[in-house]
Amino acid sequence: MRKKNGSARKTTRKNKRQSGSTSSRWFWRLFLWITYAVVLYQSWLLFHVLYWKHNDPKNTAFMQSQLENLRESNPNAILNQQWVSYRQISYEMKRAIIVAEDSKFLQHQGFDYESIRNALKRNLEQGSITVGGSTITQQLAKNLFLSEKKSILRKIQEAIITVMLETVMSKQRILEIYLNVIEWGNGVFGVEAAAQHYFGRSAVSLTAEQATYLAAMVTNPRYYDTHRQSQHLLKKRDILLNRLHSAKIP
Repeated sequence: MRKKNGSARKTTRKNKRQSGSTSSRWFWRLFLWITYAVVLYQSWLLFHVLYWKHNDPKNTAFMQSQLENLRESNPNAILNQQWVSYRQISYEMKRAIIVAEDSKFLQHQGFDYESIRNALKRNLEQGSITVGGSTITQQLAKNLFLSEKKSILRKIQEAIITVMLETVMSKQRILEIYLNVIEWGNGVFGVEAAAQHYFGRSAVSLTAEQATYLAAMVTNPRYYDTHRQSQHLLKKRDILLNRLHSAKIP
């Protein structure tokens, strides 16, 4: 009887070891597959960043998302966007967007840590996310590849793409792409479409006042598209106009 009990215990221990070994193998296989998928995805992103160093993006994740939203109410909706080169954008517009969105654009390597700290402090004080500390490069990373959904994983991915952009591209190229793909109204994307939409003129001929007006709209473009004489918008334009002289461009 004792022999039978001992044999049963040995068999149980052997089965447990085999079960543990199988679980361990499956865990490591899953880990390797997940790692492979992550590396593959990051490589895909890097390929696009490298390609866009010399080639203009035809579309972005954010543009595609907005087009889908527009087509829910109008199946024939299209986006209003026209690419223009860096030299076809007025000097005043380049200065205006920098002073409005990222005054330290030429100084940082993709992240303005002081702005991030200040934004975090204000958000904690107010108990909600009301202020952002994103740089132009971070905003471009989000526009090119990511969804509007906010999460820790998305912020991590945004940071990785930001490093890619800053490593591969010049500041001038980052600013050129940014000005050509950001939203400026309902279905309006890029500075050329914005200049035509609001002022009936090309981006290269924008005045300081017009440029600061457009720069002031960037935080809430769809709202300002239908509230063009908003006092908040006009006040912000005047503030940017007074600060325009301080902006340095690549």
